[in-house]
Amino acid sequence: MLQNASQDVYYTITVQNRAEIKVKGSRFIATAVPVHSKEQAMTILEQIRAEFYDATHNCYTYRLGLGGLDFRTADDGEPSGTAGKPMLFMLQKYDVSDILLIVTRYFGGVKLGIGGLARAYSDATQEVLKLCEKVAVHRTTTVRVFCTYEDVTLVKSIVEKLAVNFESDYRDAIEFTAHVHDSEVDNFCRVITASTNARAGTMVVE
Repeated sequence: MLQNASQDVYYTITVQNRAEIKVKGSRFIATAVPVHSKEQAMTILEQIRAEFYDATHNCYTYRLGLGGLDFRTADDGEPSGTAGKPMLFMLQKYDVSDILLIVTRYFGGVKLGIGGLARAYSDATQEVLKLCEKVAVHRTTTVRVFCTYEDVTLVKSIVEKLAVNFESDYRDAIEFTAHVHDSEVDNFCRVITASTNARAGTMVVE
């Protein structure tokens, strides 16, 4: 009855973290921030730029939403492809989304070359991601379930198995408010109906 719901789950961070590495005199300061929109990401980027106003570069990348399909990278004056893309690759490797990653560089006087720059930005990103605790974000739909006392044990067992979480209300009538993975909503409603011979009802809350 329960299908794979991994397509409804992605991972993010909940608090800002920062880490720093040094490569041949240059400082690379990586800042990871949880964000929920492009607008929020750009606002925080400006705040970080203001904080490090005297830096040589403030390169960044962000990933948003399920699968991190909404993303952007910027090299901020570094050679094309040496900063933002390696940073994005690390976000993909760590499987995190709804995140803004900024690496601030203070030039130390020694040029690192294309490969050296890419490694430095990648390593700085990895260092800050090591500090970040990942949490799961579940994409769910709310479904209200109504049933009689005759079916309450059966219905509750189905809700416990198929819902991410739920609340119950026994005051006036028996009602469960279930939070179900988006991809499982149709299956959830079918199982409730079939298992109770249509005595129990469901209503998807928009």
